[in-house]
Amino acid sequence: MTFLSTIKAAALSAAMIVSVALPAAHADEQYFPLQSYRVGPYAAGGTGFFGGFIDYLNLINIRDGGVNGVKLTWDECETQYEVERGVECYERQKSHAGAAAWNPLSVGIAYAMIDRITADKVPLITVNHGRTDSTDGRVFPYVFPLLLNPYSETSGIVNYIASKEGGIDKLKGKKIVVLYHGSPYGKETIPIYELLAQKYGFTVQQIEVPHPGNEQQSQWLTIRRAKPDFVVLRGWGVMNPVALKTAVKVGYPVDHIVGNVWSNSEEDVIPAGDAAKGYTAITTQASGNSYPVVKEIVKTVYDAGKGNLEDKSRIGSVYHNLGIVNGILNVEAIRVAQEKFGHRTLTGDEVRWGFEHLKLDPAKVEALGAKDLFHSINVSWDNHEGEGYVTFQQWDGKKWNVVSDWIAPDWALLRPIIEKSAEAYAKEKGIKLRTADDANAVTTN
Repeated sequence: MTFLSTIKAAALSAAMIVSVALPAAHADEQYFPLQSYRVGPYAAGGTGFFGGFIDYLNLINIRDGGVNGVKLTWDECETQYEVERGVECYERQKSHAGAAAWNPLSVGIAYAMIDRITADKVPLITVNHGRTDSTDGRVFPYVFPLLLNPYSETSGIVNYIASKEGGIDKLKGKKIVVLYHGSPYGKETIPIYELLAQKYGFTVQQIEVPHPGNEQQSQWLTIRRAKPDFVVLRGWGVMNPVALKTAVKVGYPVDHIVGNVWSNSEEDVIPAGDAAKGYTAITTQASGNSYPVVKEIVKTVYDAGKGNLEDKSRIGSVYHNLGIVNGILNVEAIRVAQEKFGHRTLTGDEVRWGFEHLKLDPAKVEALGAKDLFHSINVSWDNHEGEGYVTFQQWDGKKWNVVSDWIAPDWALLRPIIEKSAEAYAKEKGIKLRTADDANAVTTN
């Protein structure tokens, strides 16, 4: 109810705002409104992600002159990761013509925007997060939880734990604790962990850590008493290093903690010091600066003094590389749409069509300079996640090392659950399920 009240307050606040007059897009420009957060408790994620995103857009502009001659433009509006501020930014920035897509990197802000972006027909990209059932494009035509949604992440983590135990059948009788952030994001996976526990015969105990997570002594004492085989850390921000340090303090082995996709960055482990050594986390993209696309960004963008990160040591970090991958996905969706609609500034609906036809196989990923940085994506009009693969990385005290192959979540299990939830939402909202023909009907003005 607190979350719903926040969204209602944000909507009321937004209704009172007079939109700032922004310049119209030129015929050869495509605009990205960035609802970024560079201050506040989650600034490390925001600066890294938006830094990587902007670095990639700069690379395309400097190296290629834009996408087929269309220059990429953007501006930032500071949200501090707060829903109300995010909605205010939306109301300010949406008046700028030529908007390609929204990329808030915030579950709360994304939830608050769904009805708005659907009415305005501009895509909302929630890479690695967001509302799980928005994967179903029949119900959510403009929302794209690319690469990984919360349920497929959960499936990937359980499959990884099974591999450590010797197979999926070895999960029977095991005990897993999920330590989750006390927010809509943190609570999103509660039912899927319960379902997988029933399916595979393990027991699951789910423990909440109130925002922001500075104090976890009681939770970890509970975990010590429970003696689980594994702990899944579904954290965010300061909660993550505090969890690792507290685990060591109470005597729980860190190499039996598996972090989720928002507990997998350098900013999560470096503050924990030696306590983080041996910790493992899921990821959709590898870290490091050895990938051709990252090297090209250093050469073309940073050597020209146009890099976005103030601390160059963060180049190639987890959040920075996620921003780069997000940039690749956005740019390639525009490129796909341009081949259909022309080498010009696109409408939001045309960009939506581009995302729904975004198919990057490993060979194409390699051609983009991102081999082994991420695996592939295969988006369709009704599957807005794109069947993303995941891998796992372990912290050795200085850097992340990949410790698994690319793993596929159990899509056959998850898809019916996602469709059931999406259809219930559609019934509640009076939404007619889209068809393939509906998806091909595009607004070009």
